[in-house]
Amino acid sequence: MRMKSLAIVAALALSTAVAGCSTIGSQIFTNNYGAVTDAGYHLPRITIEKVPFKYRRQIVDYDTREKPGTIIVDTQNKFLYFVMGDGEAMRYGIGVGREGFEWHGTAHIALKREWPTWTPPSQMIRRQPELAKFAGGMEPGLKNPLGARAMYLFNKGGDMGYRLHGSPEWNSIGKAMSSGCIRLMNQDIIDLYDRTSVGAKVIVI
Repeated sequence: MRMKSLAIVAALALSTAVAGCSTIGSQIFTNNYGAVTDAGYHLPRITIEKVPFKYRRQIVDYDTREKPGTIIVDTQNKFLYFVMGDGEAMRYGIGVGREGFEWHGTAHIALKREWPTWTPPSQMIRRQPELAKFAGGMEPGLKNPLGARAMYLFNKGGDMGYRLHGSPEWNSIGKAMSSGCIRLMNQDIIDLYDRTSVGAKVIVI
């Protein structure tokens, strides 16, 4: 019996040690998803208790050679990292492109907009004719697909057509549902927007 007990204790100790080696949030911002009034718009509280813990904004250990201010998007695990330096990053849960709309590469933030207008691209309108009424742009607001903030990704060829943006569909975080854009909860995109500078490097892996 004593040997069995020792084996159990050893197994628990090993699992704790392994967990300690993983990326664990040192500061979790679960309380930062309440109702927000921003530029006259009233963002409702996110039902954060229904969002998996790992997708809530948190500071994590993150080893990278990229300089502070860089954004790294992990499309497989549905995380966005804002590199803070000193081996740490702010991590956000994200939604990514659905099958057929995945992409990887390097870009930079060329433009930033608060409460942006959304204009569906012509290819999207051809796929979804009901969006033709927004060909001239959809007014900012709580139902706007770009949410409270948008940051526009460019590369050497110009506008890639992809955005880092907010979304009223908080329950899409952790899923592959978009047309290639990277979406965050509105409270998270506001936080990321305030941290990010125009010209910031974005790496999508």
